[in-house]
Amino acid sequence: MRAVTLAPPEAPEHRFAAAVAAAAGRALLDLRSDAGARGHWWIGSTGDRLAHELILGMITEAFPDDAVRSEEGAVDAWGDGRLWIVDPLDGTHEFEVPGSAEWAVHVALVDGGVPVAGAVAVPALGEVLDTATAVPPGPAPGPPRLTVSRSHPPMIIRRIAHELGATVVPMGSAGAKVAAVVRGDADLYVHAGGQYEWDSAAPVAVALAAGLHASRLDGRPLRYGARDPWLPDLVVCRPELADRVLAITSGMQGRR
Repeated sequence: MRAVTLAPPEAPEHRFAAAVAAAAGRALLDLRSDAGARGHWWIGSTGDRLAHELILGMITEAFPDDAVRSEEGAVDAWGDGRLWIVDPLDGTHEFEVPGSAEWAVHVALVDGGVPVAGAVAVPALGEVLDTATAVPPGPAPGPPRLTVSRSHPPMIIRRIAHELGATVVPMGSAGAKVAAVVRGDADLYVHAGGQYEWDSAAPVAVALAAGLHASRLDGRPLRYGARDPWLPDLVVCRPELADRVLAITSGMQGRR
């Protein structure tokens, strides 16, 4: 697999991505605290729109020549040039649940099809993980911990868990799941059956900066900026688990 080269450590895009994700996260927390009795549907749709507009404004002001692809709009942007891929509110359903921390903000810069800078904010935990400061997680404390979608766990999880002797940890939001692997609260995240580029671009950028493995289920590199933003499967894990995981998942991309 071709090594992914991140932007130089001194590049301003690293810190900028973190600042943008943090700002959107603060705005979403404020919205949540002021929501009152308006209902979960209102807070979810309002949060999506609020965070999208804030992020889009910050990026276009700082980098007016860069393209932006967002889940909440501007999806027409694509190509091999500089492209910001953002998910203003990853885990809208979890955001709507009072007290849930399993939602995130994704901000990534992709250049030449690969994520070169990015940040994932988990606002309810007061956490921003970014490509400037990401470090490898500490030693695994025991058997592998496999984090998967709480609402749509793929069928291959049962086989992976059995062959690795792993504990399955359901969780919402792709960003929250990858953040758990980066901080060492989980050891691998496997997804199959449906995602878009904005679901994984920023989490993958941070995971790679932390020295983790990230790829498609068959080991192919994750590429971004395609005309069609559909990117349905991925593996993010500790590097020492990569060969074992890919031996199980190779050839299974797209299966649930």
